[in-house]
Amino acid sequence: LFFVPCLLSLLLEPFTLGVPLSLADPINQAYNLALYMQKNTSVLLQTYLQYQGSPFSDTGFSAPELQLSSLPPAAVPFMLWRGLGDGERLIQTRGAFSALAQHLQLVNDDQADLNPGSSVLLSQLAAARLWAQGLMGNMASVMTVLGVSIPPEVDALGPAPFGASAFERKCRGYVVTREYGHWTDRAVRDMALLKAKYVA
Repeated sequence: LFFVPCLLSLLLEPFTLGVPLSLADPINQAYNLALYMQKNTSVLLQTYLQYQGSPFSDTGFSAPELQLSSLPPAAVPFMLWRGLGDGERLIQTRGAFSALAQHLQLVNDDQADLNPGSSVLLSQLAAARLWAQGLMGNMASVMTVLGVSIPPEVDALGPAPFGASAFERKCRGYVVTREYGHWTDRAVRDMALLKAKYVA
């Protein structure tokens, strides 16, 4: 899982006949990368929980009440999501992955300190950050072709968040890896909608 060479194949997706290359390519690339990421999100979350000890590693652990104010929630009513314009949908999802990429670096740093021997987890966190940045780039390409202005990057974390306890850092990492999965699911839906509208 999380093989870098797979990214190259995702970026070489052929365009659909009859659709302008400039539009079909970035949509297909973003959709295929999001699908690939989606296959790995549950693995990342489960690996993360296994390394944190109880209660995180307990069977059936779930804490939906835990949230981070620095991460936008992926959950949105279907009709509200469906009613968004293509540009607004892309802006929201790309912004979320920008924040996630920053948070994944923070979680990686936390885990390097809390679980320095967790090479599998650390490599999966690093790969997830790479995929998040790659998806941001693909979405930016789609936005450029559609004529949507790309907002500047935002510092989601602010001042270096030092001083959190080990338990707080574990909770933070749990929320980040969980929301990474939720936002990836949303990205797949976003791009599937664009494929149906512009490519299929």
